Amino acid sequence: MKIFYHTSATATGGRDGHTRVDDGSIGFDLVGFQNESGKVGTNPEQLFAMGYAACFDSAMNHVAPALNLKPTKSSTTVAVGIGQKADGAFALDLDITITVEGLSLEEAKTLINKAHEVCPYSNATRGNVDVRLHVNVVQSFDL
Repeated sequence: MKIFYHTSATATGGRDGHTRVDDGSIGFDLVGFQNESGKVGTNPEQLFAMGYAACFDSAMNHVAPALNLKPTKSSTTVAVGIGQKADGAFALDLDITITVEGLSLEEAKTLINKAHEVCPYSNATRGNVDVRLHVNVVQSFDL
């Protein structure tokens, strides 16, 4: 594989610590998802959801021209759940909802399925994480 971008991040203190991109451009105080201390911050699942949503939306923009599709607007929402499996391992559970303007339902499904094939997050989670795709086709919406 030819790598055309690379980044790294470091976390300290686990879910109640801090994480930052190693170039210092962004960092977050972390809180556990069952935080009772009142500490303000974000959690790893929120960061994962944001990254996956942005990547999936970009994947749609990438594949649309090859499919001769021109959506007017799109938005991608990734809902992330985390739980514990019967064997004790922790796992993620994802619902991806894509809202598309300017396409028919069939065109939107074609676009979304192709984007799901090429999105790096989709490829990383495939076979490891339950992922469900949902599509909304609308006449217009505000982003």
